[in-house]
Amino acid sequence: MARPRQPLISRSAAVAAAIKIIDAEGLEALSLPRLAQELGVKAPSLYYHFADKSAILAAVSRTIIAQTVVPRKPGPERWPEWFVQVSVNSRKVILRHRNAAPLLLQYLPRQLLTEQYDDAARYLEANGVPASLHVQILDGLETLTYGSAIAEAMGPPNIRKATYPGVETGRYPALARAQDANPYTARKLFEESIRNFLRGVLGPADVLDRYPVPDRSHSLPGVADHT
Repeated sequence: MARPRQPLISRSAAVAAAIKIIDAEGLEALSLPRLAQELGVKAPSLYYHFADKSAILAAVSRTIIAQTVVPRKPGPERWPEWFVQVSVNSRKVILRHRNAAPLLLQYLPRQLLTEQYDDAARYLEANGVPASLHVQILDGLETLTYGSAIAEAMGPPNIRKATYPGVETGRYPALARAQDANPYTARKLFEESIRNFLRGVLGPADVLDRYPVPDRSHSLPGVADHT
């Protein structure tokens, strides 16, 4: 189908409208006619900016990931917490757009994050972390963050505490005891998982313990409140 000679809408407006539809009605509700209707144009107008629906979905994925707040870097004594906060902020963005979470499995735009990954690698280097561990840390944090957030986004909403549904004490006593003993909310459990991952990569169990976990009443500079 031919593109119009002049764009009737902006690319950013089309992506924003697509996200609005997905957030409100679900991923399956997004179609080219539905998006055109939301924008008050005819479907061919979308082809000025996008080759097909797949291109729109990729743009939606990139736009959502780009919403992640990157905090200012703290002093050397708190550098691990910067990585925790970046991961938490990425998780927050995904959970804000739960219906779009499946898109990240297909359209995770790692190339969009190249500059951020380079900055993170330089930060690791400045804090004495060997270059041989940088990819392991960055790739592992990406896998943990997006994997955990996507799984949570696709589950029941408003679950504050990590749980295993359908656990009957009589049939699964060990798991039931573990679930009852878990003191963490889903968010806090995620934070601890990131810290434990860093401990494992960095080596001895006391390595990360050299860096105190900050008082949660004083967030890192530039970090938005998160759930």
